[in-house]
Amino acid sequence: MNPQPTLSFFAPCPRGVEALLVEELKRIGGGNIANVTMAPGGAAFTGDMETCWRANLESRLASRILMRLAHVPYKTEREIYAATFAIDWPSLFAVTQSIRVDVNAIRCPLRSLDFVTLRIKDAVCDLFRTKLDKRPDVDTREPDVRIHGFLDATHFTLYLDTSGEPLYKRGWRSDVGEAPLKENLAAAMILLSGWDGREPFYDPMCGSGTLLIEAALIALGIPPGFARQFGFEKLAGHDAAGWAGVRQSVLDHAQAPHPLDIYGSDLSPREVERTRENLEAAGLLGAVVVAPGDILEVPSPAASGVMVTNPPYGVRLGDTSELAEFYPKLGNALKARFAGWRCYFLSADPDFVKLIRLSASKRTPLFNGPLECRLYEYKMQEGSARKRPPQPQV
Repeated sequence: MNPQPTLSFFAPCPRGVEALLVEELKRIGGGNIANVTMAPGGAAFTGDMETCWRANLESRLASRILMRLAHVPYKTEREIYAATFAIDWPSLFAVTQSIRVDVNAIRCPLRSLDFVTLRIKDAVCDLFRTKLDKRPDVDTREPDVRIHGFLDATHFTLYLDTSGEPLYKRGWRSDVGEAPLKENLAAAMILLSGWDGREPFYDPMCGSGTLLIEAALIALGIPPGFARQFGFEKLAGHDAAGWAGVRQSVLDHAQAPHPLDIYGSDLSPREVERTRENLEAAGLLGAVVVAPGDILEVPSPAASGVMVTNPPYGVRLGDTSELAEFYPKLGNALKARFAGWRCYFLSADPDFVKLIRLSASKRTPLFNGPLECRLYEYKMQEGSARKRPPQPQV
C-alpha cells in the first residue's frame, strides 16, 4: 500500500480553548500527526487523510477541520481569483455537487469581503467550466462542499472544509436552533475543571443538557461525532471502506452506556424534559440522573464532586435586580450544601464574581461565540464557612 500524502490542516475552536485543542489533537493523531501548533482561534497540524478522519470523529473541541489548499501573498482581488483558479477543483469534488464559500479576515486591506467571496466562487466555477464545460451550483443553506477563505494583512489562505456541518453539531440534538452553549465549549469547560470521568458530576442549571451529555460522552469514551456524517465523505476519491474501519476501531474502544455518577437539575420542568429528550436522542437516557430542582434549595447529589454549569442569567436574563438578588443566594447555597465540591461557573457578567461573595481560585477567559466570558473556579472547603468559636482550654 502506498503511504498517504501529508496534508496541511487548520482546526478552529472557541477562543480560549487553543491550548487544550493542541493537546487533544496530539492525543488523537498519535504518530500520524505532526507540526501541531497553536494559533489564535485554533490549531494547525499536518497529517494524512486518516488523521483528518480521526480529528473529525474524535475532537471534542474543534469547530471544523479545514484542509489547506493554498497560502499565497496578495494585494488585490485579482490575485485571490488567480490562486483559487489554480486549484484542480474537479479532482476534489464533482461538478454535480453544490458549493458554498465563506470568507473571514483580520486586518484585510480590501474594501469588500462580499466581493472577495464572489471572486472565489467565480474562480471555482470558471475552472470547472474551463475543464468540463459545466459549473457547480451554489447552495448557501445545505451545500455538499464548503470552501473557506481567510485573509490577513498580507496573505490569502484557501481551505476545503472536511467537516461539513460544524463539529459542535454532534448529530443527536432533537431541538432546533442554536444552543446557548455550543457543545465544544461545554466540553472545554469540563476538561478545564480537571474532572476525571469518575467523580460525581453535577450541572444544577442544565438547560437542554449540553454539559451533561458532553460529560457522559467523555466518561464513556464515546467519540463526539459518533452520530453524524462528515464533509469528507462527499469528496472525490473518498475511501469509504478505510473510513468505516477507522470509525469502527474508535467505537470499539468506547463503553456501552450505563448508569454514571452524573446528575442534572433545572428550575424549569420544561428544560428538564428537553434534557431527557436530548439524552434519549444521544442514547444516554439511562446514564444520567436528571430531575427538576432549584440550585438554591437542592441538596448535593454526593459528598464531593465537580459542578460545572452555565447559569441562565446575566446577558440572557437581562434583569440586574434579579441578578443582584440571586448571586449572593447562590454563594450561600454553595457554602451550605456543597462543601467538598469544585464548582465552575461560566459567566459574561462582570458583577458575577463580586455578587456571589466567594473567592475564585481560578478565572479562565473563554469566548462563547463573540461573548467574552470567564470560567470561575470555586473550591468549596469541607466544614463550615463560618469561623468556629474558641474552644475552652482543658
